[in-house]
Amino acid sequence: MGRLRSFALLPHKVPARITDPIVGAIARVGVTPNHLSVLGFAGNVGAGALAARGQFLAAGLLMLGFSAIDVLDGALARATGRATRFGAVLDSALDRLSEAAVLGGLVFYFASRGDREETVLCFAALAGSWLVSYVRAQAQAQGLDLRDGLFTRAERVIVLSGVLIIDQVRIGLWILAVVATATGLQRLIVAWMRLGAQPAVERKQADEEQS
Repeated sequence: MGRLRSFALLPHKVPARITDPIVGAIARVGVTPNHLSVLGFAGNVGAGALAARGQFLAAGLLMLGFSAIDVLDGALARATGRATRFGAVLDSALDRLSEAAVLGGLVFYFASRGDREETVLCFAALAGSWLVSYVRAQAQAQGLDLRDGLFTRAERVIVLSGVLIIDQVRIGLWILAVVATATGLQRLIVAWMRLGAQPAVERKQADEEQS
């Protein structure tokens, strides 16, 4: 039972033959991985602002484009030898805030129109997305690298930006709310199967090693 593996719908690593030429050009102009993380976040804030105004097509395109930068910051860090623990924390935090920015923009739009269903779905989608990340973070604190899942960030970005582009936001919010929450529970079950049988003493020792 401890060998159960979670899975993702999409691959989370882009082939090096695609990223290497882009990363090489970026590195030559002095851009750092943290710069890319902040740039990606700023673009998603802009997407959220557009979503709040009901400009869904522009918001979806902007979100998709700037979220793609998330693929490059890690590759740039590895290529330039600038991978740091803080950079990983910053990247993860800004990823969460990027999703919150777009969904927050949608909350503003739907709440101002009195669309209660869509407003509640935005909150549910955001809660589910944060649950996915939170379970992973807690699992890592216990020494378990829990990366995969049915609906991780890559899938959420594609779904949300896609439904914005085709103006089917309500359907997309239902998908995000249900499947993101299910992914958080999926990760929780996997963590339980892998960690639940560990004696409390071992877990305490793992905590001390992590501190």
